[in-house]
Amino acid sequence: MAIIKSFEDLEIWKLSMQQAAEVYKNFKDCKDFSFKDQIQRAAVSVASNIAEGFERNTNKEFIQFLYIAKGSNGELITQLYLAVTFKYIDTKKGKELIEKSKTLSAKIGKLINYRKKYNKEK
Repeated sequence: MAIIKSFEDLEIWKLSMQQAAEVYKNFKDCKDFSFKDQIQRAAVSVASNIAEGFERNTNKEFIQFLYIAKGSNGELITQLYLAVTFKYIDTKKGKELIEKSKTLSAKIGKLINYRKKYNKEK
């Protein structure tokens, strides 16, 4: 198991950064500026909250921010479903992004559960 020295070492942070970049790329030409702004902000929020929580240097706060990141990821998934419905994104690409987001959500959940267990053992 790799030693985690910074949030940049976290797999979930790396995946959330990739996710944000994909959202920006796929919605750069979206003419619904309100929707575009909201979906991009949700995507950025996932990575940002993982980083902020890690930097707080307490397990309790890290867990709290992981929950916020997971919530933002749920918001993003909902917006991706809407984007497919509104035809703002190709159905195949939208479903691909949704599946990646669901995988990320599961990984965040696993880290939350691990950190909660770790917190009880201390």
